[in-house]
Formats: sequence, C-alpha cells, structure tokens
Amino acid sequence: MSEPARACIVAGIIAGGLLIDQTVAFWGQMLANVAAWSLVLHWLQRADAAEQIALTICILYATLGEIFLSLIWGLYEYRLGNIPLFVPPGHAMLFMFGGMLAARAGNWIVWLTPLAAIPFVCLLLLSGAGSFDALLFAIFMLCLLFGRAKKLYAVMFTLSLAMEIYGTWLGNWTWGTTVLWLGLTTINPPLAAGAFYSVLDMLVVATASRWRFSPLVPCHCALFLEIKQSFPALRPAARLSARNARTAADT
Repeated sequence: MSEPARACIVAGIIAGGLLIDQTVAFWGQMLANVAAWSLVLHWLQRADAAEQIALTICILYATLGEIFLSLIWGLYEYRLGNIPLFVPPGHAMLFMFGGMLAARAGNWIVWLTPLAAIPFVCLLLLSGAGSFDALLFAIFMLCLLFGRAKKLYAVMFTLSLAMEIYGTWLGNWTWGTTVLWLGLTTINPPLAAGAFYSVLDMLVVATASRWRFSPLVPCHCALFLEIKQSFPALRPAARLSARNARTAADT
C-alpha cells in the first residue's frame, strides 16, 4: 500500500472514529475501538520487524501516558470517564501519519512551527488564560533542541493540535481549565498540547534506537538499517544504530 493511501486511511479512521464515538449511542465507541485496533493489528502483521517495534513501543508509552495524564493527573476527561480502547492505537496511527508527513516536509517546518506559535503562547500567558501552555511550549522547544527527529516533532505539534481541536469540538474529551498540582491555567484544548505528542514520539525514537543494546534482543542492528526504507520518522534512530554497529565492529 502506498504512503498516500495509508495516510488517507489513517486520517479517515481517526476523524470517522471520533465522530462515530460521539454521535452513535452505545455502540459508537465499540465500533471505533474495533476499527482502530483492526487497522493497527493489520499493519503490525504486515510490517517488518523494525516497524513492529516502533508501533508496539508507541502503543505502550501512549497507554501509560493516558493513564497518568487523564486518570491520575486529571488534565482531561473523556466523555464516559474512561480511556477508550481506540486511544492507544490511535496514537500509533497518528505517529505513523506524522512520520509520513515529516518525511515529505522541508527543514523549514522546524523553525516555522515554533515561530508561528510564540505570539499565541505569549498572548495566553499574558492574559492569564494559558500559563500551562507556556510550560508545554517550553517542553516542545526542548524536544526540538535535543531530540533527534526534529521534523517529526514539529509536524506532530501542528497535527496533534488539529486533532485536539476536532476532538474537543465534538466532545470526545474535555480539558480542565485549571491544572491540578501546578495551579496553572489552560484552555480547551491547550494550544501547546502537541508537546505531549512530541515527548511521546521522542520516547519512541529514543527507545527504538537503544533496542539493540538489550540482552534479550541480541541482533537488532540490521533491523534499524531497514527503517530508512520502511519508516522515515525513525531515520535518525537508524543512522545511530548503524554508527554504533560500525563502532562495535571496529573495536
């Protein structure tokens, strides 16, 4: 399947799933769950080992993040007070979608994204409506400065904001206006909510790039050489793994 076709399927599943979850009584969320997991499991079955690792890591981190951010910290709440089962695979789909877009984007997106966001972040901070957004934006900038897949983080910052606006507009979830523990304020959704997605993607890239050092996985060096062809978002991890492999061979 071509990348444009996969991108259209991902966008359709995410947009359609959120709409069905909100508008179809009782069965809506179940249908969205089945659609999201069916697509991700289908991709996992057909993917090479490198892509399987990346998607699995993304789902695991996304699940833990949702539990902490929603159920423990209480930053936002889903309409039924739960974490819908379509959410973790939805993060994996968005991760793949962002990787496809990042592979086609120019380097300009790395500086244009924060430059476009700064005026709005400052406005929210000065008005007192979004002090939490300033913190999230700072986290996003740290991802850009120290992360490996800079274009991916910039793309995800914008892409996730669009999804957040769509999801909160439909009423699938709602962000609180006061941030527990920190006493900061935010809007629904936060302008810089994409920082959470950037951190998720940075964790996926970092974990995948270090996978070969696990004693339980002795021979994954070659797997990450395949990423350059199969999963553009993790190309920095592939280069790192190849460099480490050459260093180990020289010693």
